[in-house]
Amino acid sequence: MRVSGLKPIIAVNYKAYHPHSFGENALRIARDARRVWEETGVEIILAPPFTEIHRVLKEVEGSGVKVFAQHADPVEPGAVTGYIPVEGLKEAGVQGVILNHSEHRLKIADINMLIAKARRLGLKTLACADVPETGAAIALLKPDMIAVEPPELIGTGVSVSKAKPEVITNSVSMIRSVNKEVLILTGAGITTGEDVYQAIKLGTIGVLVASGIVKAKDPYSVMKDMALNALKALA
Repeated sequence: MRVSGLKPIIAVNYKAYHPHSFGENALRIARDARRVWEETGVEIILAPPFTEIHRVLKEVEGSGVKVFAQHADPVEPGAVTGYIPVEGLKEAGVQGVILNHSEHRLKIADINMLIAKARRLGLKTLACADVPETGAAIALLKPDMIAVEPPELIGTGVSVSKAKPEVITNSVSMIRSVNKEVLILTGAGITTGEDVYQAIKLGTIGVLVASGIVKAKDPYSVMKDMALNALKALA
């Protein structure tokens, strides 16, 4: 069962591709996202590298595009050189944070601590899981969103919605058995609007995308195609 009355979500993880994720390229993606949001109304989340957060926030200011950090560390502010406490992200102006991406995993206790802290600070959380069982376990911690991404498909261009649709359907079933409200996304290999359409038809509300948009020759066209197919899937 999908939570009703919601707009589809396209979350874009910039990762740290060079030069695609930085400088003018990062701003171009932000401008494209703003344009797609204005044209379709689909909810778009951008997660740029920490170095680009301020510039991306300025680029989408006044729009409905949201900016998330790619990670937070389970530390309190203080003598923690090189770490990113949630309080610092709040001060930076982001609206939320990605937690437990397969490239930056966290212990379940740390995920719990970070979700609770983000909630107290008014930040949204998008927690990642590699398999349905992990998704269900994290769902008990009540993040705002869960994205299930089989790590073996990330960056391959082979979409989870086609290669492993059972991962999506099993994730939706197991997560919904413990949490009826959390928004469920999927990712890994998502590159086309058809991939997004299939993912939503399998029970999610949207997708978490990285190279399919960030490395695209024309990010706007890819994002627009994904947004239109997401709306079509929910129609």
